[in-house]
Amino acid sequence: MPLKIAIIGRPNVGKSTIFNRLTGTKEALVHDKPGLTRDRKEGKANISDLNFTIIDTAGLEKADKGSLEQLMMEQTSKAIDEADIIMFTIDGRDGVTPLDHDFAKMVRKKNKPTIMLVNKSENERKSPGIIESYKLGFGSPVALSAEHGIGFGDLYDAITETVEKYKLEEKATEDEDKKPDLMLAIFGRPNVGKSTLFNAILHDNRSIVSDVAGTTRDSIYVDFYHNGTLIKLVDTAGIRKKHRSGDFLEELSVNDSQKSLKYANVVALVIDAKQGIDKMDLKLADEILYEGKALVFVMNKWDSLSNEEREVANFNLESLMSYSLAQAKTCPVVRCSALKEHRVMDILDSVVKVYGDWNTKISTSKLNDWLKAATEETPPPTSKTGKRVKLKYMTQISTRPPFFKIFTTSNLAGFPSSYVNYLRNSMRKAFNIKGTPIRISIK
Repeated sequence: MPLKIAIIGRPNVGKSTIFNRLTGTKEALVHDKPGLTRDRKEGKANISDLNFTIIDTAGLEKADKGSLEQLMMEQTSKAIDEADIIMFTIDGRDGVTPLDHDFAKMVRKKNKPTIMLVNKSENERKSPGIIESYKLGFGSPVALSAEHGIGFGDLYDAITETVEKYKLEEKATEDEDKKPDLMLAIFGRPNVGKSTLFNAILHDNRSIVSDVAGTTRDSIYVDFYHNGTLIKLVDTAGIRKKHRSGDFLEELSVNDSQKSLKYANVVALVIDAKQGIDKMDLKLADEILYEGKALVFVMNKWDSLSNEEREVANFNLESLMSYSLAQAKTCPVVRCSALKEHRVMDILDSVVKVYGDWNTKISTSKLNDWLKAATEETPPPTSKTGKRVKLKYMTQISTRPPFFKIFTTSNLAGFPSSYVNYLRNSMRKAFNIKGTPIRISIK
C-alpha cells in the first residue's frame, strides 16, 4: 500500500485546501469558519511522480472529556498513528500560536517523521510563521500556499528526503490499483444511525458517532471487501427539510451528500424505526430512484421496538411504498440494529443482489417473447384516435439502471402511464428484477 501522510494542525490553517490540492479534487469541504472538518478523510495524492495516500484531519484543539471535540481529537490521533509521515501545518500569516506549541509537543511524543508546513505563505515577507516555525523543533519549514499552488515542488523534495532518511518503503499489495466493484452510499435524515451503521460494517470506529444532529459533514469513503466483492462505502451527512436548514455549513454538507449520491451505484436509505418512516424519507427514496440508483431500505434500531410497534412499522412502510412510491415496492427492506451489529451483513447481501439487478441485461428475443405475452394478457388501451395501440417490438438500450425502448407505429396521444406501470411490474415478475428502477420508453 502507498505511503500514508497525515496533515495535522490547529483549525483553519488550510489543511483541507492542501488535501484538495494534493488529490486534485474538491472532496474536502473548505470554509473560513474553523472546525468544518470532523472525521479523518483519506484520498489518493500525488506530486509529479510521487504517489501517496493523504489524510485530512480535524483541527487540533483543547477539548472537554466526552465532548464532540474530544471525539474529533481521537480521530486525528488515529490518523497520526496510521501515518508514515506527519505534515505539521501552521498559518504563516498568524505565526506560531500557543496552540501550535501545545500540539507540536503531542506530535513529537508520537515519534513520527514530521515535515513542517507553513501554509498561506504566498507572500513570504508578510509570513512571520516561516521564521517562527523553527521554534517547534521540526526542522526547516516548507513555505507554501495551497490556495495558489505555490511551494509544492519544495514539498516534493521534503517528502522524498524524509522517505530516504527514514528508509520508508511502500508495501505492495495485490489489489492496490483495483477499482471497487460497486459504490454504496449510506443516506438518510440526521441522527438515524448512518455513522453507526458505517462503523458496524467496517468493524471500526471510523466515523464519529454523536447525539448531536449534523455531526457528519464531509462524505467519508472507505474501501472494504464483502464475500469477494470490493465495495467503496460512503458515509454522508444527514439531509433535512430545506426550510429547517439555513446554516451555510449544513448546506455545504448536504451538497456533498448529493454529490455522493450521483456517483453511487447502490444506496442504503437508513430509517429510524422508532420514529417511523415519514415524508422526508419518501422524498429521499424518490430522489434516489429518480437518479437511477439501486435502493435498499434499512430500518435501523429495530431492536428498540415492541412486537406491536413492529407490526405498525411494517404496515406503514408497506402502505407508503405501495401508494406513494410504486417503484420502491420491490426494494429489499432490512430490519437491523447497527449499534448491536445485528443483521448488518444481511444489508450487504441485499446490496450485492440489487447491484446485480441494476446491471440486468436481457436478450432481445426474451424481451419480445415477454412483450407478446404481456400484451395478450392485458392488451394496450386505445389512443385518442379510438384505435388500439399496437406495441410492435422492444429492445434494451442500456443498464445501470435497466432501460428499455418499445417501438410502435400507433399514435400515442393520451396513452396512459398506468399501462407503462403495468408493463414495468410485469417485467419485474417475469425477470425477477428488484431494488432498481426500470425505465421504459415507448416511441
